[in-house]
Amino acid sequence: MAFVGAGSVTFTKTLVSDLLAYPELHGELDLALHDVDPRRLEVADAIVRSVDATRRAGAGVHATLDRREALDGADYVLFMVQVGGHEATLLDFEIPKRHGIRATIGDTLGVGGVFRGLRTFPVICDTAREMAELCPDAWLLNYTNPMAMLCWAAYEGTGHERVVGLCHSVQGTAGQLAEILGVDELDYEVAGVNHLAFFLRLGDGNGADLSERLAQTIEAHPDGLGRTVRAELFRRLGYFVTESSEHAAEYVPWFLGDDEAIERFRIPLDEYVRRSEENLGEFERVAAAVERGEELALTRSNEYAPAIVHAVETGHPFRFNGNVRNDGLIDNLPQGACVEVPCVADRPGITPTAMGELPPHLAALDRAYLAVVELAVRAYLDDRPELAYQACALDPGVSGQNVSLDEIWAACDELFAAHGLQ
Repeated sequence: MAFVGAGSVTFTKTLVSDLLAYPELHGELDLALHDVDPRRLEVADAIVRSVDATRRAGAGVHATLDRREALDGADYVLFMVQVGGHEATLLDFEIPKRHGIRATIGDTLGVGGVFRGLRTFPVICDTAREMAELCPDAWLLNYTNPMAMLCWAAYEGTGHERVVGLCHSVQGTAGQLAEILGVDELDYEVAGVNHLAFFLRLGDGNGADLSERLAQTIEAHPDGLGRTVRAELFRRLGYFVTESSEHAAEYVPWFLGDDEAIERFRIPLDEYVRRSEENLGEFERVAAAVERGEELALTRSNEYAPAIVHAVETGHPFRFNGNVRNDGLIDNLPQGACVEVPCVADRPGITPTAMGELPPHLAALDRAYLAVVELAVRAYLDDRPELAYQACALDPGVSGQNVSLDEIWAACDELFAAHGLQ
């Protein structure tokens, strides 16, 4: 297994800890860690070796600054990079803000999502091309946002077909809903696009539909759960969205342009800047703990990649939601686009499930989302930067803020220059 972007040390620790918690994989794993930052790579190497020792898993561990060396002979490639780091994130927020464009997370759609994609397309596509040469049968498991943009660019721009995007929004929200509804486990079916997929079925495992109970629970807490973007979307659309309210506010035109809505639904502007700063602090804390030789606390997470590897290697099926090419999977979304659908991992690999049609209003929302994604992907693959400007102008969250085209174009001009993309 190759970890591209292993310097995301907390996430690397989580994934490796989960992998090495499977006894069946002990002595079977060779973990190649790659990053472009020598210090982060050194810390990641120390963490993984510590986890392996604690788990007594007998994994091989190798760290390298050479991506090709990491990829050579891999069966699985986990892609989890952040091109430009915290400094690039600040630019994605500060420059649009000067032109009247608000954001909360800025990693999926909007001006921030488009430019995060433009920075990352070359890295994921080069990785996929090198995989075609060095490990053509390997699965590219992408964790990096903007998920739909990067997966679409990777499989269309390189011809490497084994590309699956992994997120934690579906299982994370399912856990939250189970807690809200007071059930041990949900029976659910989710489909759409990453971060704007919907719980099409929401049951308790005994055949009872929980949608009405969820509506009643929301209305019973008008100043708590009821004052969130996701609750408002559920009231209006009839289906619960998979990503957080902070994310969801950016994907539709009804919130970020309205000061009253921002106050009413408690939308935290510039939220990802704060999270990015916290991530920097967390890296330093973990690095210091490793340097002191402290044993790291290990817990099991609900991330998909370790369970997928276990399923493919052992043949024990694992069901999850993955982001894959729409080859007849959702009939009323564009074919070839990247969609999120239920998948099964087992010995033959990863198989997505055909879902038919989404409810028409949900498909309409997802088509607007995918229009932005397609323009951003085409801007890179076709070397047509003007499509990136048009993607930002057509973005639902941006266009809903009543910002002039002059301001949108000026923000894009500055971002192209600041990120060195032209």
